Amino acid sequence: MFSWETPPAVSGGRAAHVDGLAHALADAGHEVVVITRLTPGTSKFTESGSFRTLRVEIDLPWLPDRAIARVASANHAFLMAAADLGDWRADIVHAHDWEVSWASQVAAHQHGCPLVTTFHGTERSRHGGHVPPGVPSDVNGIEWWQAVASRRVITISKILGRQVTTDFELDPAAVRSVPGGIDQTWWTAPATHADEQPDANLIFAWGSIKYEKGFHVLAGALAELRSHHPDVHCVIAGRGSYLADLQSQIDVIGVSDLIDLPGYISENELRTMIHRSACVVIPSLYEPFGVVALEALAGGSPLVIAETGGLAEIVEGTEAALTFEPGNTGQLADRIDTVLRDHHLAESLSAHGRQLVEQSYSWSAIAQRMMACYLDALGLS
Repeated sequence: MFSWETPPAVSGGRAAHVDGLAHALADAGHEVVVITRLTPGTSKFTESGSFRTLRVEIDLPWLPDRAIARVASANHAFLMAAADLGDWRADIVHAHDWEVSWASQVAAHQHGCPLVTTFHGTERSRHGGHVPPGVPSDVNGIEWWQAVASRRVITISKILGRQVTTDFELDPAAVRSVPGGIDQTWWTAPATHADEQPDANLIFAWGSIKYEKGFHVLAGALAELRSHHPDVHCVIAGRGSYLADLQSQIDVIGVSDLIDLPGYISENELRTMIHRSACVVIPSLYEPFGVVALEALAGGSPLVIAETGGLAEIVEGTEAALTFEPGNTGQLADRIDTVLRDHHLAESLSAHGRQLVEQSYSWSAIAQRMMACYLDALGLS
């Protein structure tokens, strides 16, 4: 596998997906090698059973103002690491997103094996269906090139799969959907030395603070809720480019006394907040998959999510969450009000959520689905 991001430098999203999948494949008896960037605080080589990680330095040549050139240059370092594997040969080369396109294509050619690429998102999907000029347009071209070069293309949601098929003019038979997974055991376990006393009025949300995450919609819903639930309060955790704008909107609509923006919190703190909250809200305007939904479901908090993209796919046909129209402040307020008032419903949402994660989103289940894609790419299905 090639990936631009892996833990511990990045803990969520694509990095967590690569790490969880690699460990699950290794636990199932497969030999897995991940090649990625060397970041501060990490070692160049780690090994755990049949899972090896090779991390390489990519800083030279120094190209700070040329994003595409810097990424392409890093791929030479990735290939040098692959060459150090000696006589070891892969049966599948698996790339994660466009940043590793060059190295993954060359490695697949050298090893004489199929190339499989997972898209965790695309430039077009991140920009609401259009591609701005400049770097986004360049990235879109690289994504297209990588998709066409791949024997099988994997997406983390069905809606992203449909977009990729159309945007890159792919044969639908070559595109598969395999979502991310989660370690349910860790998210269920109580945190040590932490106050997990439930708070019947706490609404919790977290993620990268960007406009498309819809946290301003949640702020508007809190303004509507306060007359019916005078003790309601909310924590929105995370960092991002939209943080100052979000704080301004919170101030303007008069809910700064209800909403706390603590910034970054650790995974242990995140787990504690999920366990304590009366309701977790994911108000995204768009979300290609939404691992935050799985974290909330695994942690057992009643969940209210926007019916958009991959979020809707996770809970479609289940009784694991209440949904609302993206951007609809009034509807979100109504859903939160329902959860706060109906304790039986809240308990039912929690139970169904844990069951959904256990059956469909454990890493062992995801690894089995990915292996089916690998066998399909090899013509062995």
